[in-house]
Amino acid sequence: MKATLLKWGISLWPPLLGAGVKVEVLAKDFSYARIRMKLRWYNRNYVGVHYGGSLYSMTDPFYMLMLSESLGRDYVVWDKAAHIDYIKPGRSTVRAEFRVSREMLDTIREKTATGEKYLPEFEVQILDEEGELVARVMRTLYIRKKRQEPDSR
Repeated sequence: MKATLLKWGISLWPPLLGAGVKVEVLAKDFSYARIRMKLRWYNRNYVGVHYGGSLYSMTDPFYMLMLSESLGRDYVVWDKAAHIDYIKPGRSTVRAEFRVSREMLDTIREKTATGEKYLPEFEVQILDEEGELVARVMRTLYIRKKRQEPDSR
């Protein structure tokens, strides 16, 4: 139920709702998400294609949320940086997919086991209806295991 509520909550979150971003799929185990954005009058730029800021924002919270849910409360997960390369104008509905594998989670746990921060990078491809690349977003996350507070008994 938590993934279903989060799926609808994200779709109704004002920054994404205002851009026309919709979560189509969010796996119950947070291992996969597919996001869609239709081209509408309110998310077009001056020349009538997808506004770059909307393309960028459609990738914003997903890896952070998916990894936070997958790793649990013992981890700090933040978006640290992102970079977008615009490849071609978006003239139709665009989609982006996010995947969190068991191997990815194992690597994160291994890299953060001693309390060190880990800064993994994730590439997100934004594709149009024909499957052509519209933009590529590189996202860097900050992840570390939370410090254990001493027992105050």
